[in-house]
Amino acid sequence: MKALAVVHQRDAGPGVFAEEMRERGVDLDEWLLSERGTGPGLEIAEYDAVLTFGGAMHPDQEDRHPWLRFEKDFLAAMIDDGMPLMAVCLGCQLLADAAGGSVRRASEPEIGWCEVEVTPEGKSDPVIGPMAPAFTAFQWHSYEAVPPPGATLLARSPVCAQAYRVGDRAYGIQFHAEVTLADADRWIDDYRSDEDAVRIGVDPDVLRSETRERMGEWNRLGRELCGRFLDAIA
Repeated sequence: MKALAVVHQRDAGPGVFAEEMRERGVDLDEWLLSERGTGPGLEIAEYDAVLTFGGAMHPDQEDRHPWLRFEKDFLAAMIDDGMPLMAVCLGCQLLADAAGGSVRRASEPEIGWCEVEVTPEGKSDPVIGPMAPAFTAFQWHSYEAVPPPGATLLARSPVCAQAYRVGDRAYGIQFHAEVTLADADRWIDDYRSDEDAVRIGVDPDVLRSETRERMGEWNRLGRELCGRFLDAIA
């Protein structure tokens, strides 16, 4: 199997998903889409799956990040072609937009460890179902994805949709199942660059302590989620 990871910033890549994929013998290419002059290693049709990840930018900031428009169009084409997709955080929001849903500022940011409930439909999903009835997820977002008509809502928090499926093989997850401890530490160190994190009073010391306590188990769950996605599309 060959997979493409679309990355928007260097400290928000495929993380433990990459570890799981490489352990399973998946050839994983990373495409840093935000840097001009870069491209995937192969023709897109040669990949068996595309994954897209997070970033500090917001999906409505096309004026600052023109490549966002390109990625929305790219994901729409991938959906039309039946490409298996796994879209995380910013990627989840871009996928919703590309599929005919929408993106909006959430009623409140979710930054840190938040409770997520699996929906009745999610309980029977091969990727999200084993996480039922609920789980505590690492999050860092101020916008939310509104899944398109016909999508299956798989999980939600009190704030927003947390996982959905478009068709049978395109998944959006708002939570950071892929994040490593090293990347989370960098985000926490840089929390002041996120005006929403400052506004809601994120305590970096408390968040760092909780993250270090929880991350080992969270990474296990993240790798398992990635593995189930690979099994579902095989």
